[in-house]
Amino acid sequence: MDALKHIASDCIKTEMPKVDIGDTVKVYVWIKEGEKSRVQMFEGTVIAKKHGGISETFTVRRVAHGCGVERVFPVHSPNIDKVELVRKGRVRRSKLYYLRDRVGKAAKVKDVIR
Repeated sequence: MDALKHIASDCIKTEMPKVDIGDTVKVYVWIKEGEKSRVQMFEGTVIAKKHGGISETFTVRRVAHGCGVERVFPVHSPNIDKVELVRKGRVRRSKLYYLRDRVGKAAKVKDVIR
């Protein structure tokens, strides 16, 4: 088991910012279309984080054209170019699945007062 952790530690990215539940983030993802590849930006609220170590993922939700869109991103994926923290959110839950049922201002997460 220690050998597996040692191999996994070589693959872990270190330049990712600390992302918590309720934060609004911009995730820049490499998209391959035929032979060309480009970077696509996905901005939304982090509603969940799962697992840990090399298999860690986070779920980002946003509303586009009145339809809720969620994407699950592996933290250590080579397809993720960078993750930008737009604003910090103040929440009291570890999973924000209740935001799926809310519309408009009710689906907004409060800001952290600094």
